[in-house]
Amino acid sequence: MTDTTVDNTTERTAVDFWFDPNCPWAWMTSRWVGEVERQRPIDVTWHVMSLFVLNEHQDVPESYRERLAAGQVYPRIVTAARLRHGDQIVKPLYDALGEHIHHRQEQDPEQVVPAVLAELDLDADLVEYAWTDEVDQAVRASHQDGIDRVGQDVGTPVIAVEGTAFFGPVISPAPKGQDALDLWDGVVAVAKYPGFFELKRSRTVGPIFDTTA
Repeated sequence: MTDTTVDNTTERTAVDFWFDPNCPWAWMTSRWVGEVERQRPIDVTWHVMSLFVLNEHQDVPESYRERLAAGQVYPRIVTAARLRHGDQIVKPLYDALGEHIHHRQEQDPEQVVPAVLAELDLDADLVEYAWTDEVDQAVRASHQDGIDRVGQDVGTPVIAVEGTAFFGPVISPAPKGQDALDLWDGVVAVAKYPGFFELKRSRTVGPIFDTTA
């Protein structure tokens, strides 16, 4: 196979990525997209979505619904920071949250949120938005923007490449180097076919993390 690691083209490709910071599978996919971004002329804009919003009208166990509701603190804090500081803060905040939530397996958002705000030198008062519904309308608007592109019966993440949107891929571990580019080219090519809807097999491993942002 021809090595396409170095891409000297000047044309930029617009990519949008919707994530819920709680989801380990979205985190894995985001690490892959970051690897592609380091090697290809793509410009990724990062957006929040919400597993709570996605499932609020679904028939799910009450314990799961309560866990999703508690997890709203993370989409809220990302949204609050974006509203105050702009889109450019979303990816650094997602990276920092993911390090605590997924790599370090820290379970208490009352510790995670203030720690991440301090690491990024963000205003400490942003923490107040995590436990109120003040930015929920903006969370829902961002979520709906992603879902409208793929339909309700999906999850997180959602990726859009110049108008072609898809859920996933669900991967573990996140590929690197040429493997990352090969997967990117294949996924985008499949998604561009208008009649393509689903490709799936049973997962045999859980999320395999590393610390590459």
